[in-house]
Amino acid sequence: MITTLDNKIWDKKEILDNMYNDEFYYGYLGKNALSSSSLKMLIQSPKTYKYVTKYGSGESQALRDGKLFHTMILEPHKIDDLVIVDVATKAGKAYKEAKEQGLEVYTSKELKDAERLADALLRNDEAVSYMNKAHFEVPAISMIDGIPFRAKADILKGNTIIDLKTTTGLNEFRYSASKYSYDLQAYLYREMFGVDNFVFVAIDKGSLDIGIFECSDEFYESGKRKLEQGIANYKYFFGEEEIDLNQYVLRGIL
Repeated sequence: MITTLDNKIWDKKEILDNMYNDEFYYGYLGKNALSSSSLKMLIQSPKTYKYVTKYGSGESQALRDGKLFHTMILEPHKIDDLVIVDVATKAGKAYKEAKEQGLEVYTSKELKDAERLADALLRNDEAVSYMNKAHFEVPAISMIDGIPFRAKADILKGNTIIDLKTTTGLNEFRYSASKYSYDLQAYLYREMFGVDNFVFVAIDKGSLDIGIFECSDEFYESGKRKLEQGIANYKYFFGEEEIDLNQYVLRGIL
């Protein structure tokens, strides 16, 4: 059984079936389960976690680019459901009007950029080999230390999860992995899906170079420590006796 943060008890199969619906996964579970993304916020700033959970967060251009690229590779059948407006920027009138209707809107330039990345990735035999006889966008949910966690694997193939990333500098991907806590994602997903291996396939948005990065034991251990820290922060700030975040300060000596 799974108990979400609103104290609703779910049959695990039932909630997994619902997780294929994006509105349920990102909407309901976005507020009522933790994830690798929410743990990153809890580690960096409990105030940010509380605000984003309550009000949501705007999409950065990097997130928009990554989401469209993922859709093209993993769920190409959904491209036809998107609204593509032929404007140069999101400041265009047609784009704003479509957004006001609550539609998922991209500019023709964003679409062209994503097509360029997808085409480059799909021309690479090694990258494509990870997708053969694999499952895409696979959800998982688990109780860890009494807290519900949600996850969705880009690609699940046998005993390996493959995660697609876009980057502005492939040579700095190791730095990005640390900065954006990819180690936390790798460890958490490995635990939730019960697999041994986690691989990042990254594509440079400029050069179109492709990098394939496996994870070391040290990388997983670093992710484990972050998972434990994130859970500790959640329990401290948002447990039974919720802390007044207005009184929360960081202390240090310079």
